[in-house]
Amino acid sequence: MKKYFNFVKIEHTLFTLPLIYGGLLLGVREMPSANLLFLVLLAAIGARTAAFALNRIIDREIDRRNPRTAMRELPSGRMTLMEALGVFSLGSLLYFGSATMISSFCLMLSPIPLIIFVVYPFMKRFTPLAHFGVGLGMSMAPLGGWFAASPTFDNILPAVLLCVFTVFWGVGFDIIYATLDEDFDRQAHLFSFVSQFGKRKALLWSALFHIAAFFCLALLFLTTIRTWYALPFLLLAGVMLWYEQHKASNVELAFFRINAGLGFVVFAMIATGAMLK
Repeated sequence: MKKYFNFVKIEHTLFTLPLIYGGLLLGVREMPSANLLFLVLLAAIGARTAAFALNRIIDREIDRRNPRTAMRELPSGRMTLMEALGVFSLGSLLYFGSATMISSFCLMLSPIPLIIFVVYPFMKRFTPLAHFGVGLGMSMAPLGGWFAASPTFDNILPAVLLCVFTVFWGVGFDIIYATLDEDFDRQAHLFSFVSQFGKRKALLWSALFHIAAFFCLALLFLTTIRTWYALPFLLLAGVMLWYEQHKASNVELAFFRINAGLGFVVFAMIATGAMLK
């Protein structure tokens, strides 16, 4: 089991899970049932598992040539391609099954995230905008939560603002993560902001994207949350984005630890606003 959990990096679900429930809270008109909350959790785990398995399958040859990733399960031979496809199939089954049980509307929209998950791993082969593929894939989380609670496009602006925040947040931290592979990406002719513009300029772009992310979050606060009880969480999110940029050279801290906490801070802002209005 440890091999399979490592393969899909199940702990990275912490990045998007709070945003899924944040989108759900923005869309609910009454207290959500325990059944809905559980189905959303299953859908989130299934989608994340399928997405990560696809990424590892598509990039397995690149990972094999990269010294940093050569010991991952597929390139090292600790997992076969058939096993990886099995993980993807199980994740997809869990995702589609949960979407079906939530609503026919969610089932109808459910292929869209998987299409993004298939496309974005290939983007690094021809465009530095590949980082936006990561951000766009993550941004499906709050929209998924919204549609689980409110199967309609009516009054969707709050979910859109949370979605755009997620895009810019994901783009910013994916650029930081790409600094680990600057030399390899150049040698392998792979595209990223780091390999194309250099580390210094790439991190400047990362900072600008995170400023844009905070601007979207502030707009969400001003247009939807509008409770002073939630303001400390908005300010804390801004501080965490700043600190992530300040510690960009420590990728483990900036990429995983800070981002894992940031999602929960954003959820706390939304939840506080929803409960105390």
